[in-house]
Amino acid sequence: MPAQTSRVPLIATLAALAGVAVLLVAPAPSDAPGRAAIGRVPTAATPPATDGEDRPGQGTNRPTPPASASGRPGDPSRPGRDGRADEPGVKPSASARPGASRTDRRPPVVDHGPRVGNLVALTFDADMTDAMRYQLRSGAVRSYANLAIIDLLERERVPATFFLTGKWVEEYPGVTRRLAANPRFELANHTYGHLAFTADCYQLPTIARQRMAADVARTFDVIAPYGGRQTRYFRFPGLCHDRTALAELAPLGVTVVDGDVVSGDPFAKSWRPVVDAVLSRVRPGSVVVLHVTEANAPMTDEALPRILAGLAELGLRPAPLSEVLGATPTG
Repeated sequence: MPAQTSRVPLIATLAALAGVAVLLVAPAPSDAPGRAAIGRVPTAATPPATDGEDRPGQGTNRPTPPASASGRPGDPSRPGRDGRADEPGVKPSASARPGASRTDRRPPVVDHGPRVGNLVALTFDADMTDAMRYQLRSGAVRSYANLAIIDLLERERVPATFFLTGKWVEEYPGVTRRLAANPRFELANHTYGHLAFTADCYQLPTIARQRMAADVARTFDVIAPYGGRQTRYFRFPGLCHDRTALAELAPLGVTVVDGDVVSGDPFAKSWRPVVDAVLSRVRPGSVVVLHVTEANAPMTDEALPRILAGLAELGLRPAPLSEVLGATPTG
């Protein structure tokens, strides 16, 4: 009889545990009806991920190492397990950066952001070819880093995005650190040595198809140690690209940024045509293409203050590229 009475609490306990298990596996209630989702501009979308990481190996049981800045495995820098990248000592993964795109299709190509609001993006290319590097090191030219441009942007607190070639970064590590240290500046990729990705592109030497992805990945790796506001935006030299070049870059998960306002500042003899080219074409959402390479864009620093004044008169405000491409109507 004592054995029979002791069995009652045990049965009750097992029943309670079974009830808890049912609650744990039951589906969670859906969001309340009418709850609006936040839309994303397609050019700024990030690829789907399981834990904050891009997973090229989805669909297999083999784990995929975290991606480096170039998109290759092996970099321990990654967000936390919940996808956050704001913890001390933790760097955001490449897939979490502005401009990150899916790696299973050709990268998106954008000329401008939404034609709403009053934001425009000032972008500055930092070219560096082998010929330019030779001229610099031989003393034939004084500088391919126009510090007057950076001085003005810093003094006036103007946001800008810099498309850097890997060789320019290697020639100007101090200037690159200065750019990365400014929270108003974004860093983007402009290839390693400014080779053309198509034939007949402003007489630039062409890069072999099988080297395209490695060239761009190398540049991300060169820029990565400098920190700052790094992106997955990429610009082809001369804005020259075709379906083949885009297909080769697909595994890197980038967004290609051309621009709808080409200033024509390389080799300009006066600041006037540069200013006219920008102010006659700029509109809300525009991406303005300029250069920070002093020797082959000598008038840009003289044109820039006039461009800024003209933008203000038009009611337009410079903003980081990621903000311009991600702008949405308000109200």
